[in-house]
Amino acid sequence: MKVEIGKLRTFLLESKLLTEKQFEKALQESEKTDSDIGDVLVSHGLISEEDLIKMEAHILGIPFINLEKEKISPEVLKMIPEAIARVHNIVAFRKKGKNLEVAMLDPEDLRTIEFIQKTNPSFRIIASMTTVSSIRNVISQYEETLENEFGKLVKEAVGGIRHTREEVTFEGKEGLKKAAEDLPIVKIVDTLLKHAILQRASDVHIEPEENRVLIRYRIDGILHVVMVLPVSSGPAIVARIKVLSNLKLDEHRLPQDGRFKIENEDFKYSVRVSVLPVFNGEKIVMRLLAEDNKKVDLEDLGISGLALEHLRENIVKPTGMILVTGPTGCGKTTTLYTVMEKLNTPAVNISTVEDPIEYRMPGINQTQVSNKIGLTFAAGLRVLVRQDPNIIMVGEIRDDETAGLAINAALTGHLVLSTIHTTEAAGAIPRLIDMGAEPFLISSTLNLIIAQRLVRKFFGDKDAYRLKTADVKNMEKYCDPERILDILKEEKIAKPNDKLEDVDFYKPKPSEEASEGYKGRIGIFEVLPVKEKIKDLIVNKATTKEIAGQARKDGMRTMMEDGFVKAAQGLTSIEEILRVIIE
Repeated sequence: MKVEIGKLRTFLLESKLLTEKQFEKALQESEKTDSDIGDVLVSHGLISEEDLIKMEAHILGIPFINLEKEKISPEVLKMIPEAIARVHNIVAFRKKGKNLEVAMLDPEDLRTIEFIQKTNPSFRIIASMTTVSSIRNVISQYEETLENEFGKLVKEAVGGIRHTREEVTFEGKEGLKKAAEDLPIVKIVDTLLKHAILQRASDVHIEPEENRVLIRYRIDGILHVVMVLPVSSGPAIVARIKVLSNLKLDEHRLPQDGRFKIENEDFKYSVRVSVLPVFNGEKIVMRLLAEDNKKVDLEDLGISGLALEHLRENIVKPTGMILVTGPTGCGKTTTLYTVMEKLNTPAVNISTVEDPIEYRMPGINQTQVSNKIGLTFAAGLRVLVRQDPNIIMVGEIRDDETAGLAINAALTGHLVLSTIHTTEAAGAIPRLIDMGAEPFLISSTLNLIIAQRLVRKFFGDKDAYRLKTADVKNMEKYCDPERILDILKEEKIAKPNDKLEDVDFYKPKPSEEASEGYKGRIGIFEVLPVKEKIKDLIVNKATTKEIAGQARKDGMRTMMEDGFVKAAQGLTSIEEILRVIIE
């Protein structure tokens, strides 16, 4: 149901959501591109999709409902068949007495409402408008549970096979290929991937043990056992994933790496595959990378205040080096990609050398490392500097040669972005010196170091509590409670006369949608700008402790301190902060 442009214009201007000039410009673009005025307003960020649909619903006199975080009971959900819900973007969300409330994108679709009325004759259908995200959330709830789907599939795949320690053997390469194409095995792998995506897993682990195959998903940084399969299903599952990844089926002694893509109307993912021979067979880890990731702003990462100012100030410098440090899986690549997204304009040439290329970025020249043919980070970097780049991103500084080339690139007029494995920001400097980099060159080129970790975010309700004196005393093992209190006062979270025991912190509250009370992750950071006193320390080959001490005097907050601010803001818990930093 379309809202008349005149009515929409009047409502937007009267509500002061837009200026007349903004609306006219959007209208001209919609006429020029033959697109809906609402789509133009949303795509240009002039109004959110939810606000636009709320407004249209108000003008049309139709209720609006947001179902993005709602859990619908299976009894209500099945009152509209999944196929109808998917095709017509309509879902049932509430049953109240003799009323069945449905949400849809187009309430003018009377034919679908009539069909639902016929299939539910004892109910009166009441329609509301909703968002695309709401429809997707509810449709995802039609999915059967992993256990239900696997029950039948495993019986089909391994029916009649004895579950013993002896390996299930297939006759050569052809036997493996036939097993990989067997329909139940194809369905098992497809189902594993589908549920991993639905549960927002970043990795899928398939681990052969003596009497079983263990399936684990890494969700928000934590591994969860989701399924145990018979040991006899292992070789066929491995063979299927090797076929998808174009790997050697009959190679069982050497590690192999590959990748493939999966997509449907709801998602598009690149799957990175690593196969490793282990005692009981071959272990597979699949990394899931969404190709349709939404753009993330620097603030969305979790960087704020003075740290954000330092980052913004340094990414616009035309030369120098910015390093991101931390362990594997802490979000370093996402931070670098967000910075590149910010810098990506037609006026600059951005080139990368990565292993692997995790996300495709339009407008950026991305090169994949391949050690087999000699295309290492160092070899790729040598070529990149001859490609007239303004900005170079090196996936990781792993060795002396790459470190030297990266520093030379920064010296010769390029902005170099890279990652390095150290536990804290200050540790990156001694690490570079260990790799043979000259201290005076490091001090001349290094602009900024970011250290980070990812912590789980609260989802839904949370319980407030206050620290006891004994808790504050215990904190001294990990941080300076007085300094944390001063920071909380700077952030206006604590009052001037408060003690740490007067500040509210929070614990997660488990729910149906989040069994541990967490969903999604946010970064905790320490951002170290390389100022004059730190440059002097670098030249004098100072220790990590000395550099970190000076950085704190210059105003740097440690990851622990940043974490406590986020804990006091109600974003995460103290336990999460300690888990990712201490454990």
